Amino acid sequence: MNIQPLDERVLVEPLDVEEKIGSIIIPDTAKEKPMMGKVIAVGTDEELQKLLNVGDRVIFGKYAGDEIKIEGKKHLIIQRSDILAKFE
Repeated sequence: MNIQPLDERVLVEPLDVEEKIGSIIIPDTAKEKPMMGKVIAVGTDEELQKLLNVGDRVIFGKYAGDEIKIEGKKHLIIQRSDILAKFE
């Protein structure tokens, strides 16, 4: 499925970070929502396309974006203003 976000929106696949305290693994129900992800698609805004590329890793706000499922995987459509940083 090919999805193209519009305007200043970005399609992000959240990164799974296994949380562990000592030898105890925290179950999914107790985990916080991930705040890092990989850019899957960038919106149509030209300035945004200069800042972000497909494959970039970003940090976004805790409650940012609208969750959707694509081929069984969770993705977020996030506004540009909710993206806090890009990292490598």
